[in-house]
Amino acid sequence: MIRCNRKHPFHSLPFSFFVSVLICIICGCSSQKQAEKSKETKATTFAGKYGGVLTLSTTSDPKSFNPVLAKETSTTAITGHFFEGLTTTDGVTLEVEPNLAHSWEVDEDGKAWTFHLRKDIKWFDGQPFSSDDVVFTFNQLIFNPDIETSARDIFTIEGKRFKVEKIDQFTVKFSLPVKFAPFLRSMSQEILPKHILAEVVKEGRFNSHWGLDTKPEDIVGTGPFKFERYLPGERIILVRNHHYWKKDADGNRLPYLDKIVYTVVQNQDVALLKFQEQEVDYYGLRGQDYPILKPKEREGNYTVYNTGPAFGTNFLTFNQNRGMNPRTGEPYVDSVKLRWFTNVKFRQAVAYAIDKQSIINIVMNGLGFPQHASMSPSSGFFYNSGVKQYEYDIEKAKVLLKEIGIYDRNNDGQAEDEHGNSVEFNLFTNANNTERIQIANIIRKDLEQLGFRVNFVPLEFNQLVAKLDSTFDWDAVIIGLTGGIEPHFGNNVWQSSGHLHMWYPKQKAPATAWEAQINKIFNEGVQELDRDKRKVLYDQWQEIVVQEVPLIYTVLPASIFAVRNKFGNLNPTPYGGAFHNLEEIYILNNN
Repeated sequence: MIRCNRKHPFHSLPFSFFVSVLICIICGCSSQKQAEKSKETKATTFAGKYGGVLTLSTTSDPKSFNPVLAKETSTTAITGHFFEGLTTTDGVTLEVEPNLAHSWEVDEDGKAWTFHLRKDIKWFDGQPFSSDDVVFTFNQLIFNPDIETSARDIFTIEGKRFKVEKIDQFTVKFSLPVKFAPFLRSMSQEILPKHILAEVVKEGRFNSHWGLDTKPEDIVGTGPFKFERYLPGERIILVRNHHYWKKDADGNRLPYLDKIVYTVVQNQDVALLKFQEQEVDYYGLRGQDYPILKPKEREGNYTVYNTGPAFGTNFLTFNQNRGMNPRTGEPYVDSVKLRWFTNVKFRQAVAYAIDKQSIINIVMNGLGFPQHASMSPSSGFFYNSGVKQYEYDIEKAKVLLKEIGIYDRNNDGQAEDEHGNSVEFNLFTNANNTERIQIANIIRKDLEQLGFRVNFVPLEFNQLVAKLDSTFDWDAVIIGLTGGIEPHFGNNVWQSSGHLHMWYPKQKAPATAWEAQINKIFNEGVQELDRDKRKVLYDQWQEIVVQEVPLIYTVLPASIFAVRNKFGNLNPTPYGGAFHNLEEIYILNNN
């Protein structure tokens, strides 16, 4: 699923159209055949050496250690090491591969899937992994209406949920209400332990469970690394799971690394400094960092990788929430501001007023790309390159605003609406992202040319996410989403009832006709097995978004990162990032 993002070295693996999901549906081919095909095209891996530490930096503490509740990468970047799904996506070939399930089959109509689980997997506490855990994760967590999870948006089609049932100890059956094109990829959903969490759910405590004060031994997964220690504002330490089920070609148990240490830093400037001082092993470059780090690769014993446009999205959005705060009885958004924000010409005017090329030149040192569509150009097949583009045009923006009664009525430099209200609002972004702060300052100045008074307030990332997700007390925000190749995994953003439909989340019914149309497109698109027909639908979605501009897209950075020349089996890709095969990574010359 898509989540609010910040840069980190573990890309959320995208979901490629190249994988033969449709062939599997039609022919019922086995996962083993897919795995064998994938091995033929993967880079060669070598038996590694045990030991050593991978040290990374993060500009945000995690918000919790609960992946089901998480809507932000500050949490999932950590929990992704603890928990696994039935399938996974190979970071090189983009094939769907077996993971906690070793094989599966599907019936002729593509709606009944049977998964056969591995029998050699144990949870961190030694308890065996079984079909009970899979059934529990879906039926008691994801489909539990009392649990606030975005995953439910992905696994619900036209209000209908999947039926998940146990066949035997190591066999699970999924009965789908409709055909579901990206089903195999969606099975990368993290599976959580029933024996640890069943009582927690029964007592109604899950929504606050596995918080930041949780004891390390209480967080139980099946992944390659376990939680060892968390020092708020300082570091998060993960240690090798010595009983991890994956093995290398020689039968040695993975992973090779002893530890992963995340060092918490105030911002990207500090992260850069720590990389230069060799205190961390990885750094995600901003454009301005490229001329600093690239010339010193040999001297610094690292390599800079440029993999093209980032997969995520960066945008400005306005709060269009029509709801009332149940605690205060007041609207979430002031009625005057809501009238501006819900007017499409207001949003279009703002889109025309953003000087994307200046952002690329000033903030990204030219290493960026203007973003026009809801998917990144790197997304491949489903990216719509033909959508309308809002080229920088202040005069056109002013014309649109005047059409809705917003202009400088008394020549004081301040725009007023038809009721005499000065156009003024707060703009938030995350304080630990210095690049995003620079972008916000440029946009603030761009909007001042329209006569807007913009009060820019940087916030700590998790505080910003809380505003978007729970308190809804914001006017405008600049933020990003993780993105990917499979459009449906943005369903939690684009369905009007979605938890990350951030301009007006969790709608009981679509607030607008265009939102209802997008709902329809996503419901139809996920059931369409013909790739070309899906393309037509998702092209329409991107065109609607560009016309209605609920998210006003800005620019995409180039995905550039630097990695120390100390790792074996390192195979960075545009899709998987630097450490997509983390369990296979080892330290060269480690004694």
